[in-house]
Amino acid sequence: MKLPEKGEAWPALEQALHDAKARDHSWRKGRMAVFFYYLDEELERVGQDAYRLFWTENHLGAGRAFPSLAKLEGEVVSMALDLVHAPEGAGGTMTSGGSESIFLAMLAAREKSGGKTGGNVVMPDTAHLTFDRACWYLGLEARRVPVGADRRGDVAAMEAACDEGTVAIVGSAPCYPFGTVDPIRELGALAQRRGAWLHVDACVGGFINPFLSGLPEWDFAVPGVSSISADIHKHGMAPKGASLLLVRDEALRRFHRFESRAWARGLYAAYTAQGTRPGGAVAAAWAVMRFLGRAGYRDCAERVMRARAIIVAAVEAIPGLEALPGQHAILVYRSTDPALPIAAVAEGLERRGWLVSRQVEPEGIHLHLNPLHAEVAEEYVAALREAAAEARGAGAARAKEEVRAY
Repeated sequence: MKLPEKGEAWPALEQALHDAKARDHSWRKGRMAVFFYYLDEELERVGQDAYRLFWTENHLGAGRAFPSLAKLEGEVVSMALDLVHAPEGAGGTMTSGGSESIFLAMLAAREKSGGKTGGNVVMPDTAHLTFDRACWYLGLEARRVPVGADRRGDVAAMEAACDEGTVAIVGSAPCYPFGTVDPIRELGALAQRRGAWLHVDACVGGFINPFLSGLPEWDFAVPGVSSISADIHKHGMAPKGASLLLVRDEALRRFHRFESRAWARGLYAAYTAQGTRPGGAVAAAWAVMRFLGRAGYRDCAERVMRARAIIVAAVEAIPGLEALPGQHAILVYRSTDPALPIAAVAEGLERRGWLVSRQVEPEGIHLHLNPLHAEVAEEYVAALREAAAEARGAGAARAKEEVRAY
């Protein structure tokens, strides 16, 4: 495609965009459990309208040109710090997403340790691969340590992996592969012994953990936690482009601050990896958080756990399937019967219009549930029963054919 000589009318462009989406999976119908987070049309409008009010404001100019954005970001950070038991004097920065939040945390850890490349970051092997990417950018070694039988970080093994070059230790709350929460209190004690930065990856959990019961300690209430990443555009229910890096002490932010006067324009300073930042993302996050409040987030968490309970009960009722233990929005189930291949179950679900996220180790089906799934959980389990029966029937037929061939 080439840039047209003359502009095109919006109705034709709008139709072309709708046509482009025609083959996408329907997130509005809850037919996928990855990439999206949704409650209802009312909250959608709040996010859209707030974004539109600041759609052209540049957060790079928040200090002088758009002081409103500095105010809104400060209030977003303050509300989030209140959720994670931050001490007096804590601080934070809005970012574009979890990847940037994690990158900035690893940058700060490196700079606080002296700013040298060649150090290492010790993490459970369930930690998000974004940590490896950040290490790649920053000249650090990512040291992945096998988790225990409970799929949580093995603190003793992680301590054995630490050495004088360890600049950071990582724990997840929860990890993305299984939804388990690492032993953050024990990791906090390890970080204090080693004098290392402890980052808690709560990109998934930051805005749902405070409203779930029975979770292990995971936030700033744990001594030794230096920073937490939390995505507002996940269970914070805001539009895409909104995450947070929260730090125990505002002074720690200086370790991920870039500053230079090495050009004709004078001082350039930024706390993020971006320059220009969309003001709409800040305004939308602020509006969604204020609109929902604690009661709204509590309701979202209850819907997620209701969907989980429905799906787990259905999985456990199908002979040959089991759900892995967990207590979070992330659910993994697998086959325990060779006659019921989980890959065939996944294919059956996909034929019925569900986008399936597949787990590799162990082979299974991975769901990241959000509030909308409470409305479609029964539809999902009906499709799952059909897909499982179909897969088992196909497996039995293949077995008969193999016997005949023999």
